[in-house]
Amino acid sequence: MIKETERDPDQGKLKRPAFLLPLLQGAGTVALISLSIFLVKAFPQSLLAFLLFQSSLLVIYYARFTFALKVGLASVVLGLLMPYLGTINGYYLEVATQIGIFVALALGLNIVVGLAGLLDLGYVAFYAVGAYLWAIFGSRQAGEIFSFATFPLAPGWFFVFLLLGLMIAALTGILLGLPVLRLRGDYLAIVTLGFGEVIRVLANNLDKPINITNGPKGITPIQRPPLFFQPVLEGLGIDAPPSVLYPLYFYFLVIMIVVLVILVNQRLKQSHIGRAWEAIREDEMAAVAMGVPLVRMKLFAFASGASFAGIMGVVFSAKQFFINPESFTFMESIGVLAMVILGGMGSIPGAILGATVVTVLNLQILKSLSLWLNALRNSGLTLNLPFIGAYSLSQLPVQLEPAKYERMVFGIILILMMIFRPQGILPAERQRRAGGGK
Repeated sequence: MIKETERDPDQGKLKRPAFLLPLLQGAGTVALISLSIFLVKAFPQSLLAFLLFQSSLLVIYYARFTFALKVGLASVVLGLLMPYLGTINGYYLEVATQIGIFVALALGLNIVVGLAGLLDLGYVAFYAVGAYLWAIFGSRQAGEIFSFATFPLAPGWFFVFLLLGLMIAALTGILLGLPVLRLRGDYLAIVTLGFGEVIRVLANNLDKPINITNGPKGITPIQRPPLFFQPVLEGLGIDAPPSVLYPLYFYFLVIMIVVLVILVNQRLKQSHIGRAWEAIREDEMAAVAMGVPLVRMKLFAFASGASFAGIMGVVFSAKQFFINPESFTFMESIGVLAMVILGGMGSIPGAILGATVVTVLNLQILKSLSLWLNALRNSGLTLNLPFIGAYSLSQLPVQLEPAKYERMVFGIILILMMIFRPQGILPAERQRRAGGGK
């Protein structure tokens, strides 16, 4: 080890101590988190303050800390500071929960598209299967089908249906995979797109002759999981209403599921199954020649990806308290696919970052810009513009609202990514090496 005052003969200059850079990065991370919390408290409605807080997780990821320290810092940020910010502005906690749901969906699709190379444009169908599974049995809707039993089921059944959602969605993924085993590329995309639309149309029309899904009216109210910890809080003298506890409850539940999904993804990717998927993605014929069981691996990829969506569908229906077929359109599948492509296909950190960027762009940035333009329009201010003269802001056309063009914005982003960084923001390790470390 070179001492602090010892000169490196190859460099001809003093070497910095090994601990200096991590120490500076740690101080910078703490300062960034502290500044963002201060700004959120000072300006509870500030979008920039919340984005600054979210960027602290990216700083932790890139910092040269040990893995244990990174996990510890991320746990503090997500487990303590994020719920605290949620007490300042409940919308922050809602956005964080939505990010977690889409992270799990992106990680599931990342298995199918990123690892196995199977283009799936109907992924939201598995999400719908899980959502309707609990929505039907967790409401009075099941009484329309099974008149011999009493519905809705007790709230405790929610946890059983998390496992049922996983299994039913995995089975649905296998049923989708069986007829498309010989298809590739565009043909596979068209069939999976059709499958997603079939599920949505079924949900929209299965209100007769037996009312299973209640059609376009949707299903409500849907049972929520029991607040089993509420007696403990009351024993500690904390009397919080369900309207306060449930957002925190669903936030921590989603975080726990996302952590499990990440662990499963990591183990699958590093196993012989993950290597078989990558071999199929790179060259299907060569993979078969090397002994990769093509049928079994493709079906397992569809089932694995679908199972994550099924779990999150159950959580989504309980959280929203109401679902209808419009929650599971083709554009939702495109949105999840955009998350995977934006982050980097085959990359777990990339899928997480892509889901975060797209969700924040959709729920916060575009909507905040629309609210800002509406505020300008309602202010009635008049500006003197060159070549135009006096122009009243009340004349700003309604069509300029960015929230109405979110799909166009996503399309532009994807086009730019394909031109300038086709491997994604955080590409997989193999793609990073192939791209020369860029």
